[in-house]
This record gives sequence, C-alpha cells and structure tokens, in this order.
Amino acid sequence: MKPVSLPLLDFTRRMPNRREPPPSFIPPQFSQLVKAPPSGPDWAHELKYDGYRIHARVTGDKARLLTRTGLDWTDRYEATASAVSSIVPRLAYLDGELCAVRPDGTTSFSKLQAAMDDRRTMDLVYFVFDLLFLDGKNLTGSPLIERKERLQALLRGAPPSVQYSDHHVGDGSRFLEAACRAKAEGIISKRVDARYVSGDRGLWRKTKCYEREEFIIVGYSEPEGSRPYLGALLLAYYDNGGQLVYAGRVGTGMSAAELRRLHQMLQPLRVKTPPLDVLRPRTTRFGSPLNLSRVTWVRPKLVCEVRFLTWTADGLLRQVAYEGLRADKPAEDVRR
Repeated sequence: MKPVSLPLLDFTRRMPNRREPPPSFIPPQFSQLVKAPPSGPDWAHELKYDGYRIHARVTGDKARLLTRTGLDWTDRYEATASAVSSIVPRLAYLDGELCAVRPDGTTSFSKLQAAMDDRRTMDLVYFVFDLLFLDGKNLTGSPLIERKERLQALLRGAPPSVQYSDHHVGDGSRFLEAACRAKAEGIISKRVDARYVSGDRGLWRKTKCYEREEFIIVGYSEPEGSRPYLGALLLAYYDNGGQLVYAGRVGTGMSAAELRRLHQMLQPLRVKTPPLDVLRPRTTRFGSPLNLSRVTWVRPKLVCEVRFLTWTADGLLRQVAYEGLRADKPAEDVRR
C-alpha cells in the first residue's frame, strides 16, 4: 500500500487546543547600577528585594524553581514550588525573588540563609515581578507594563507566600527616598515599554540605599579572644583582566553557628600559598594591618555577600558586615 503523507499544516489544524510548554530556561535580565534613578512617565520603579533571584517554570500542576544560572532548586524550596503551582494549573514562566521577611516587612538575606539551614522554608515569600510566558505565548517581546498587567491578574487569589511585586510610575527619586526610609535595599527602575532582554544591563537600572556586593572568600584569619572557629574572612574579586584582587576582610555579622558552618566548609579548600594575583596586605587609617602569618588561605570557590560603607583610597572595603553565602553565583562571575 502506498504511504500517505499529511501536510504539516493540515495536521496542526486538527490540534487547535495544543499549547507549547514554556522554555526550559530563560536567562534572566539583569540591572545596571546607577547613582540616581531615572524619572518621568517612561519608567516604572520597584523595590529591590534581598533574596535569591528565582524563576518559576509552571507546567500544569507542577512548578520548577530555577536559579539565575539555571540550577534546579525545586527540592530546596518545595513549599514555594507547591504554592506557585497551586495558583492555577497553567503553562507559565515567572521571574521574581525568593525572600525571608522580617517582622517589620523588610527582606533579609541572612534570615533566608538561616531558614534554609534550619529547613524552615515554608515561611519564605516569593515576590514575582515579571511574567515571561503564559499559555503557549512567549511574552518576552511584549512591553513591561503589559507583562505586569497579565502577571497581576494571574496572581489574584494567590497564597500569602506568593506575592505580586507592584511598581510606581514617575518620580524615581521620591520612590527611592521612601524605599530607604522603609529600610529597603534600594529600587529597580525599568522602562514601561521595554521588552525582556536576557543578560542586558542597560534597560533595568538599580539604585541602592547602601553599598552591597558579592566577593570571593580567599582565606580567613585566626580567631582572637573568645571568638570561635575563625576571625575574619578575606575577600577578593576578579578584575577585567582576570586577576584575583584582594578587597579587604569582614569579621562582623556572623553568629557562632555561622562561624562554625563557614569553618567546616573552608577546611577542604585550604591551600599553602595565597590564591591572589594582587594582594594589598595593609589597610588605610580606617583599619589595622593584615598579619599574613595568621592567615589560612583557601581556593577561591565560595562567594559571600557583604554590606559596606565605601571603598578606601587604596581599593579596600570600609566598615564591612557579612550578610551570607551566595550559593547561586559562581566565583568566576564575581567582579567589582
């Protein structure tokens, strides 16, 4: 019997209800750090959250949680994945920030990390600020304001652990002032008519209330007095030439439990020689000299986030406080 070939066009007409699933991963769009936010009706301003950037890929009644590098963290935050999938069984792809919320309403990265360590992740909140795919349609080419309108409608009736991240259109400076008074980390400003561009650092603009960056841990000093496990963490970053540059140290903001955890994680990474290409062993008048004889060096693998006042004239951090480890960012991506 002679085989019969069916044209593709005829075949698809017989499947009007067939919907394509969302992409397996959409690399996130990032923001560019600026000193002052833009103003005018072309810009929407959102709060900057202090947590993990998480994408949620929803297919039917299941949701997968993905980090900004595409790692699957669904098993780590099962309660959040369940909450997202319970909203409505649809095909969707969401962009947001997974956070721990303090009693005053502010978000805390250190509290988020503690919740993970203690396996108490059911109280975390997923703040969703973008919708990239819905019911077979890729929305990344649509204007931001249209994506957010669809997202707000989608999240109506969502459980308290999944919240729509609202925005303010107009005066960015006043919105930033209000955010800083509320003890937020800062704001993100986005053009209302812009499409979603993976990896782009110009269409979204980030303005901070205080300095906060990620650094690579390259060593630690010996503890003094009654302090257990370790003294301070030695920090570094990669410059544009690929050299590992010393940035200073951080010794505050770590509980005894966190000091113990860090010490255990750093032991397998110990090395005899400094991994640095550029070492500045002394600080300015704002700090004391670094005693290299009391330093244990480690391979540059672990990344932590710190809060600090400013950079000194000789390129070191001033008034630094530890916020937590960043398991979602590889050390190779850490730049000043």
